[in-house]
Amino acid sequence: MEWGQIVGLLGMMLLVSSWVPQTVETVKKRHCPLNLGFIIVYVVAASLLTIYSYIIGDWIFFTLNFLSALQSAINLAVKLMEGSSLSLI
Repeated sequence: MEWGQIVGLLGMMLLVSSWVPQTVETVKKRHCPLNLGFIIVYVVAASLLTIYSYIIGDWIFFTLNFLSALQSAINLAVKLMEGSSLSLI
């Protein structure tokens, strides 16, 4: 593995891990304090970047954006279910 890939992997792990505490808290409390508009833009942007990184074959960038989109999509689902009769679990 080249040093550039190591730097990319470290960056990916830091960015993805920054979402973990928020996502865990959101699921536990079944409440997402994040702004709805921000979450929607983030999910769409990360999803598009996931597709782009797949197309160009950048697997570090692909993994980063896929995991970011997934975690923010969980936050979005909870945000949309707040106040409704639907339940995640």
